[in-house]
Amino acid sequence: MPSPSFTIRPAHPSEFTALGQLMVQVYSQLDGFPKPEEQPAYYQLLANIGDFTQKPGAELLVAVSEQNELAGGVVFFHDMQHYGSGGTATQEKDAAGFRLLAVAPDARGKGVGKLLTLACIQKANDVGRAQVIIHSTKAMQTAWAMYEKLGFERAQELDFMQGALPVFGFRLSLKHA
Repeated sequence: MPSPSFTIRPAHPSEFTALGQLMVQVYSQLDGFPKPEEQPAYYQLLANIGDFTQKPGAELLVAVSEQNELAGGVVFFHDMQHYGSGGTATQEKDAAGFRLLAVAPDARGKGVGKLLTLACIQKANDVGRAQVIIHSTKAMQTAWAMYEKLGFERAQELDFMQGALPVFGFRLSLKHA
């Protein structure tokens, strides 16, 4: 049986609500990640994921199946000043980044997270950035391992606390001719 094929593209406004629901579902089910009642503002941010498209240089990307079913999404930032996380990441120069990557439960293990990540890396290359900055948590071990396989390295200077949750920074240096 051939593996399913996914397309990465900008999200349509008509998909924002469904993607926000997917984000809430995925993050609330992470073992060891704060639940909606513990960090309601964070889950409000996830539910309203489409609001990121109002920030300068932010793009909401989705992965869709051949049947046009939503398989995942991520927010890409052309410039870290609009990234909006805690810590010092927003002060990084010549850097792009992405946040809030989520893959639908029925699409896990099919390469969707990797496709979304590679699309963000390509976008950063396309705009000539020297690096890509991201964050992860201990609850996101599958993503963490994938990021490291793709060449991201831990960047402790980008770590911060989100309430009681430690958030860990990563950096990918991009090679430009």
